Amino acid sequence: MWRVKSLDAILATAEKKSLHRSLGPVQLTLLGIGAVIGTGIFVLTATAAQKAGPGMMISFIIAGLVCAVAALCYSELASMVPVAGSAYTYSYAVMGEVVAWLVGWALILEYALGASAVAVGWSGHIVGFLDAIGVHIPHALTVGPKISIGGFIQGGEVGGVVNLPAVVITAVVTALLILGTKESANFNAILVAVKVAALSLFVIITLPIALGHGANFHPFTPRGWGNPLGSSGTGVLGAAASIFFAYVGFDAVSTAAEETKNPQRNVPIGLIASLLICTIFYLLVAGGVIGSFGAQPLVDPATGLPFADGSPALYASAACTSAHAPLVCSKEALAHVLREVGHPLAGYTVGLAATIALPSVVLLMMYGQTRIFFVMARDGLLPKGLSAVHAKFKTPWIITLITGVAVAVAAAFLPVGQLADYSNSGTLFAFAAVSLGVMILRFTDKNRARPFRTPLLFVVAPLSIIGCVVLFLSLGKESKTVFYVWTAIGLLFYFVYGFWQSNVRKGVVDVPELDPNAPATGVAPMPGAPAPGSTEERS
Repeated sequence: MWRVKSLDAILATAEKKSLHRSLGPVQLTLLGIGAVIGTGIFVLTATAAQKAGPGMMISFIIAGLVCAVAALCYSELASMVPVAGSAYTYSYAVMGEVVAWLVGWALILEYALGASAVAVGWSGHIVGFLDAIGVHIPHALTVGPKISIGGFIQGGEVGGVVNLPAVVITAVVTALLILGTKESANFNAILVAVKVAALSLFVIITLPIALGHGANFHPFTPRGWGNPLGSSGTGVLGAAASIFFAYVGFDAVSTAAEETKNPQRNVPIGLIASLLICTIFYLLVAGGVIGSFGAQPLVDPATGLPFADGSPALYASAACTSAHAPLVCSKEALAHVLREVGHPLAGYTVGLAATIALPSVVLLMMYGQTRIFFVMARDGLLPKGLSAVHAKFKTPWIITLITGVAVAVAAAFLPVGQLADYSNSGTLFAFAAVSLGVMILRFTDKNRARPFRTPLLFVVAPLSIIGCVVLFLSLGKESKTVFYVWTAIGLLFYFVYGFWQSNVRKGVVDVPELDPNAPATGVAPMPGAPAPGSTEERS
């Protein structure tokens, strides 16, 4: 189970489909900004407020720093192994099959639940926008029922039945992926502009208001800094573990290394610049939210303790059902704040911008999920029947359909904050594995060409691993339990099936990777977009 997949064979595949180097630092930076800004900032601000209050501003900085050091590690491997599979392929070449399986399995958790989180975030915005124009969707069809699975997965609201808008957008995206669609670089640029314009509008309106309401920043850390060894997943570190979702997608830059001019210089510029710009944006937005409207956690009057974020009890509270609900109750946080501070038109504009832009994130997430499945199936670790390509549409329709059903079920019943935390658990594991792998390769394959070398690797990589571990431990007990159970299921499946059917075990090592430009996929990535299997935009 420690057998590795030949790095030479992987690189030989890359040579056959080498891409044109055309991207400079500006294009990479814009790519990173487009990949990062999404559901995380538009929706999860409310979740972070319930966990940390105004201290969520520090949470944004912590999450951004962890992403920055992880991004530098990703870049070295992406420049060395610029092929499909991302962290899964890197791990297979460096640490062996069982680690690669665990990373690929974690990426499946990350992609599927990440797509579900974005779908739920989109649902909150479309419901708010339709309400604004006089179209009311019954409450029962906008949230799932109040549920508790095994005592640790809880979600939904009293009176809820199913989050129908989230299911509908997932079904639409699934159909598009099966039929085959091509992302346009120009269209993507427009969506990036829409998101940036919406955040800029929010900052321009709220920051002047915030300047006169300094009291809204006190107490700054009402729930403390958090305890990674605890189980509550609250405080500044708990919020950082949730907000991590708002940054992931930065490796859109690192996985574009093969298409970058002078990657040694331009990849780190694109990574650091995009993360820095997004962090500044996030801090300005968070400052505007806190100062103009307030972001203190909501306390249960019966117990005197803060409600759990996204819990049925929170949404059923008197404060959340009032006409002017606090920030922590909102499912469209930024639009809600603008309406509450006397700018309803701007609020509807920001809500509409999110409604327009977020479906493309669902598509990219589900696209990445299906391609991870595809590569693992081609390696023999999953049944090859899953990689069957539709005769007419030339897309991996079975995998896409399975993914669509799983994403829709999760989105139908669970709140966005919980889904984001579950997704983050898989992401943090994958990032830590990549950071370890890049250090191992410096010893085991020191003469290999590295178009990009991580600076101060033996400082940066350990910081990345420590950061990922601290944030993972800062997740709530439920999120960690979901990850452990998912991992156990994955190991069982590996030893029952994948271990025996592996192409490497059978000596079949020259199996081509999934070519991102091959017509069989039916989905051509945007110029300069992440290679299939990378951690796509879903923040």
